[in-house]
Amino acid sequence: MDRVLSISFGEIALKGKNRKYFVDKLISRIKDAIKDFSYERIYREQGKVYVETSEKDFRPIIDRLRKVFGIVYISPCIRVEKDMEAIEKAVIKMVEEKLSKSPVKTFKVKTSRVDKSFPIKSPEVSRRMGGVVLKNVDGIKVDLHNPDIYLFIDIKEEAYVYIDRIKGYGGLPVGTNGKGLLLLSGGIDSPVAGFLMAKRGLEISGIHYHSYPFTSERAEEKVKTLARILSSYTGRMKLYSVNILEIQKEINAKCPEDEMTILSRRFMMRIAEKIAQRDNIDVLITGESLGQVASQTVQGLTVTNAAVDMPILRPLVGFDKVDIIDIAKEIETYETSILPYDDCCTLFLPKHPVTKPRLSDIERSEESLQIDKLVNEAIENMKVYHIE
Repeated sequence: MDRVLSISFGEIALKGKNRKYFVDKLISRIKDAIKDFSYERIYREQGKVYVETSEKDFRPIIDRLRKVFGIVYISPCIRVEKDMEAIEKAVIKMVEEKLSKSPVKTFKVKTSRVDKSFPIKSPEVSRRMGGVVLKNVDGIKVDLHNPDIYLFIDIKEEAYVYIDRIKGYGGLPVGTNGKGLLLLSGGIDSPVAGFLMAKRGLEISGIHYHSYPFTSERAEEKVKTLARILSSYTGRMKLYSVNILEIQKEINAKCPEDEMTILSRRFMMRIAEKIAQRDNIDVLITGESLGQVASQTVQGLTVTNAAVDMPILRPLVGFDKVDIIDIAKEIETYETSILPYDDCCTLFLPKHPVTKPRLSDIERSEESLQIDKLVNEAIENMKVYHIE
């Protein structure tokens, strides 16, 4: 009678001929997430992945695995031989342990007989194991319609008995859908955007813009902290830190004040695109939401898009702020995001920013700027951090 963790995945099961690629990526992410724990092995068996490790490490390992995209459920299991007597013993032990920890009154048995060569069919296994529980465990009864717990039995090459199913985030393993460069500010939105796109399988890098010494070093440390929190979901991240103070000074000196925000945004996109093209990154990602601030009108986003040729993903575009905050709290970036350190977007902030910019007007203003020179100098002077 062994203890193992079973890992269930959702969308990956629908991938057909590509399933092996996705499962291999998932196992690689699992190994990376628990690399500082001791475990015997990680193996696949008919639709699930299993981790053999010490039971004392189950809780911290589960906490790590919950953040691995592609995982839907994690279950502590008892693994036994494919034998009815062995399964009975495991069932009794599992139910007794559950009752010792929580006030459970009713149960239902669910059996999945993946190995069709096993001579007893699933409904009969469930009936027999329900009877075993009723006979050997006091204070619990069957409820087929609304039970307090389900007792799961999976019959494969071996038999697995479990009750708890700890929910993961689902999605697809990081790295299965290309690479994205996230414009990571110190605010609430952009970390959430990075989380959501990593959940869809993008490998995430980050780029942060600052205006040091007009913005403080603490503001940059705040962003590095956000990147570290995000990396617990995305895995290792590269963070590019770019000073755009000289660009902002040029815009402030030579362009209309009300265009400051949109012109700065277009420079951010150009810099991000150039770095992404150099480092083989496929798309840009922002935390913009339609109409949330003055620069995020349809016209503002359209003018911003026109600065680059690379696709820009905006996973929050239709979200309310309260929805974004809820996710930020769930992924534990919110408390860091609200720390009161200024970012570069507050520098030279116009009193009345243009909300419906026209591309022709913006491009006319940019004629007074040495765009390529400013972009290249910003990239040449940037710092790169490797975030774990």
